[in-house]
Amino acid sequence: MNQALRNPVPDGIEDVFRRAVALSRAGTPDLAERRDRLARLRAIVVENETQFDEVISADFGNRSSTETLIAETLFVLAEIKHATKNLSRWMAPKHVATELQYFPATNKLLPQPLGVVGIISPWNYPLQLTLAPAIAAIAAGNRVMIKPSELVPRFSALLQKLIASKFDDTEIMVTGIDGDIPAQFAALPFDHLIFTGSTRVGRLVAEAAGRNLTPVTLELGGKSPAIIDRSADIAEAAERIVYGKLMNAGQTCIAPDYVLIARGSMDEFVAKAQSAAERMFGVSPDNKDYTSIVSDKHYARLEGLVQDAAARGAKIMRSAPSDDPAWKSKRKFPPTFISGATADMTVMQEEIFGPVLPVFACNTTDDAIAYINANDRPLALYWFGKDNAARDKVLARTISGGVTINDCLFHFVQANQPMGGVGASGIGAYHGEWGFRTLSKMKPVFYRSPLNRLADLYPPYGSKIARLIKLLRFMS
Repeated sequence: MNQALRNPVPDGIEDVFRRAVALSRAGTPDLAERRDRLARLRAIVVENETQFDEVISADFGNRSSTETLIAETLFVLAEIKHATKNLSRWMAPKHVATELQYFPATNKLLPQPLGVVGIISPWNYPLQLTLAPAIAAIAAGNRVMIKPSELVPRFSALLQKLIASKFDDTEIMVTGIDGDIPAQFAALPFDHLIFTGSTRVGRLVAEAAGRNLTPVTLELGGKSPAIIDRSADIAEAAERIVYGKLMNAGQTCIAPDYVLIARGSMDEFVAKAQSAAERMFGVSPDNKDYTSIVSDKHYARLEGLVQDAAARGAKIMRSAPSDDPAWKSKRKFPPTFISGATADMTVMQEEIFGPVLPVFACNTTDDAIAYINANDRPLALYWFGKDNAARDKVLARTISGGVTINDCLFHFVQANQPMGGVGASGIGAYHGEWGFRTLSKMKPVFYRSPLNRLADLYPPYGSKIARLIKLLRFMS
């Protein structure tokens, strides 16, 4: 490794940004350079897998090692492998059809790097949601600056150190998390800015980026519904929804946020969901497979949501109260099911981001569609059942970031599908080639042939232009 790549990251974020911009304008990294950067990033993940697991768990209080492996480490490695394998094809100029009246000219799209990409990453999946957009940015030939979350300080410090050990700071730089760094970062005139986090903060990021005319990709959240059709196997749906909800203790942007089900099936669903939760994670806070809530503030917010629902008449089902010292001392929030949730409850008005699942009565498919469409468009939607006509009605009449049918979460991990929200749940998309295109300028180029007659368009206008306009009218 060249010694220049081992220089520590300097304190001056603006200085790094200026140098990265200058280098991005001076030349475009070729296929070999991009693959080398992806290989170095892969080496960081592979060589430090245990360290990442340990610091993420320490930041949370307890993070399931299996969930970190599946949802973070293996996901990132698969993204790197997919990008490395397909990069030469993604980078190749794309031939575009030329309309007949311009023959024999040629059209092509040339993918080019945007320049310097900023990434503001969240705390809930810190490795995955920091490095996945970085992989897309590197594949597209960009230089990358990353601002990690202050809620995972151990992870952020480790990533900063490891990136500095294998990359020059103008290739990839990870900032600190103290002081005014977040504000400094958001104010930089990046060529593209990617933010993953809450809708509230996303609005602020978009506003800051707008001052610089910086395009943004916002991966936000919202209230992702799970619809249980009358044709569904309720036990199967309960098990799959519980898995999707309780992974990472519900601290997942695409977790099912609430359930829509016929009133007559509500009690059966809640009973089977509680049974599935206890089967998967037991009834003890000592279970290492069950992840802690990231902070006392988040824990208290969840308690408030449940208390508000109970005060408004909902039935609360769980194996232990959230103020049980054995659970609270470990910041583990017991899986909680709210039966008979209503629209006026706070839990039905804000993204939950925790292991609390409201169950809301909707007796028909039309009722479920109307409820979903009366609110912000969700990041994800889940449908369970065997009635294809009901399924297709929901797909046709609702708009969401993504959908999984008869399961939860799995649309997110499809390498050839885009991941992104719509409206309040996000702007833009990435993953695989979608990320490459988002972070590239797909530059259209028209190659004129010496044999075509475009010169007939030039003045002085006369009979030539009249004949050409007649032809163009015919072809339009």
